[in-house]
Amino acid sequence: MSLLAMPSTWTAILEEVRRRITPQQFATWFQNLRAECPRDNELNLRVPNRFFKEWLAQNYSDVIQDAVRAVTGRGVSIAFTIDESLPVGTAEPAETAPIPPRPQGLQLNDQYTFDAFVVGPSNQLAHAAAVAVSRNPGRTYNPLFVYGSVGLGKSHLLQAICHALLATNRRARVAYLSCEAFVNEFISAIQRNDLDSFRDHHRQLDLLLIDDIQFLSRAERSQEEFFHTFNDLYNAQRQIVLTSDQSPQELTGLEDRLISRFKSGLVARIDPPSYEMRVAILNKKAELRRVTLPADVVEYIATTITTNIRELDGAVTKVLGYASLLGQPITLEVAKTALHEPPAARPPVSIEEIIRLVTQHFGVRAADLQSKKRSRSVVLPRQICMHLARECTLLSLEEIGGYFGGRDHSTVLHADEKIRAQMLTDPSLAELVAKLKANLRSSVR
Repeated sequence: MSLLAMPSTWTAILEEVRRRITPQQFATWFQNLRAECPRDNELNLRVPNRFFKEWLAQNYSDVIQDAVRAVTGRGVSIAFTIDESLPVGTAEPAETAPIPPRPQGLQLNDQYTFDAFVVGPSNQLAHAAAVAVSRNPGRTYNPLFVYGSVGLGKSHLLQAICHALLATNRRARVAYLSCEAFVNEFISAIQRNDLDSFRDHHRQLDLLLIDDIQFLSRAERSQEEFFHTFNDLYNAQRQIVLTSDQSPQELTGLEDRLISRFKSGLVARIDPPSYEMRVAILNKKAELRRVTLPADVVEYIATTITTNIRELDGAVTKVLGYASLLGQPITLEVAKTALHEPPAARPPVSIEEIIRLVTQHFGVRAADLQSKKRSRSVVLPRQICMHLARECTLLSLEEIGGYFGGRDHSTVLHADEKIRAQMLTDPSLAELVAKLKANLRSSVR
């Protein structure tokens, strides 16, 4: 019997799949699958119906391949066979059909919900508008335009809208993407001579959310396309939500007709948080990590970091990580040391060294990280590289993105936030990132 055909091998593959997806995804799509191995290099998965077959093939082929490779050391050919005798959905008795999954390609941080968003005077209007939009999309505050400086919670609000809407309507057609992603999809459609599919997809959405719309100024033809997409969605009473680092009237390089439409709905500004709000944010961040920060530590961080919520989150991560590495309780002295590590003690890490170390660990090429490939085997090391570059170098977001195929700053921020969130729930990933960081720092001493 071949290794792949052994029952213990399929059990191990399922465990690898379980590590890569959420418990709900596993229970819905994988718990009742049956595996057969007609040949040594073939894996045939029996599924209960055609919907399962198409969804697994479209959305989980890379996950299955990665799991097989992790267990057997090689890839296989995967096929799906319909077996109507198999049960559908989760093992819970009350479930009779699988919960519709998120729309294909929708990447959301599970922690970016309204419950996890701290509301204060600086963001109260934007938060209230976002909640209203999630409850009554297309009919209240359309479009919703949220603007403010980097790291104040704009992306959090956009993803919270997605979570809230999908919680009540899992079949809603939703697209949340950066402006760069919209432009790249448009360019790709032109190259494929397939603009009709691009337009059909974006103009039939129930909810379109685009981060950093200011970058549309770089692409004149994309402005024309977005103008018509905006009109079609607006006229059909479909919700549009946009963010920017500037108000509509401050945007340059965009057509007047677009700016006019941006201003036609509700424009909400997010300001830097007050001291009291920073304290509340720090306590919320600690609560999400299931830890308690002493009051003097919270006061110190809130006084030291005054302008950026993302930096507050990073400060909590640094303090907790520093205390964990030293095996010490979280104290004011530990916090001061963690946040004021002397930069002159060692030269900065180079991004070339980060890429070399990460590609060596994962067995991928630097060219893969710079490509448009979206398989997990490439996306994860690319995101780890961006996270390490944020942590260990002095490069700006735009400079980091330039090393990975010219990606914009919102992509780098998303990668950094994704890795931070995954490290909270995946100890093996947290251990790996800590090990890579230690190796980088030791290499420059």
